[in-house]
Amino acid sequence: MTQPGTMTTMSKEMQDCVEACMACHSMCEETMSSCMQMGGQAQMQIMRALMDCSETTRMCADMMMRRSPMSAEMCAMCAKACDMCAEACMSMPDDPQMMRCAESCRRCAEMCRTMAGATM
Repeated sequence: MTQPGTMTTMSKEMQDCVEACMACHSMCEETMSSCMQMGGQAQMQIMRALMDCSETTRMCADMMMRRSPMSAEMCAMCAKACDMCAEACMSMPDDPQMMRCAESCRRCAEMCRTMAGATM
């Protein structure tokens, strides 16, 4: 634990995880826009997964950047949200945007799982 008022630098792994979270957040936002243009009732489940993932990844990155003592737990939740979003996106394998989003979610989930097991 650090002394109050001191700030430790983020590890390379944590920096990479923050970047993956922010990239995933952006990709989910772009994919939501794409979904809205497509329309259709079947998109609602995908939209929910995208919204959950977008918000979770942003919050996870924020918590890591401010060295929250809850970062590890947030990373575990973020990995789960990313896994669910990737699975939802995979339901439309012919859509290139959905496939890019699924890949971004998978990468973020993997990095968050690693961070969830790390000492922050």
